[in-house]
Amino acid sequence: MKTTIAHLKRGEKGIIKDISIDNVPVKLFEMGCLPGNEVELLQVAPFRDPLYLNINGSFFSIRRETALLIEIEKLNETRAL
Repeated sequence: MKTTIAHLKRGEKGIIKDISIDNVPVKLFEMGCLPGNEVELLQVAPFRDPLYLNINGSFFSIRRETALLIEIEKLNETRAL
């Protein structure tokens, strides 16, 4: 099973690996939603839709349906003591 933006929990980050180009709005590409960029889930609206994201400094919301089309690799952040 692939991991997508929709699988992130609030505050988690990931690196975009693959995007379904045919089904994702061009506007997302223009705003920096591209493979290799970091994504962070900031907030989830009631009923889990839409998702509020930070992708390379651009803040926007997308529908869960769209988030399921954007494959990521979760980042494991370790905190120094």
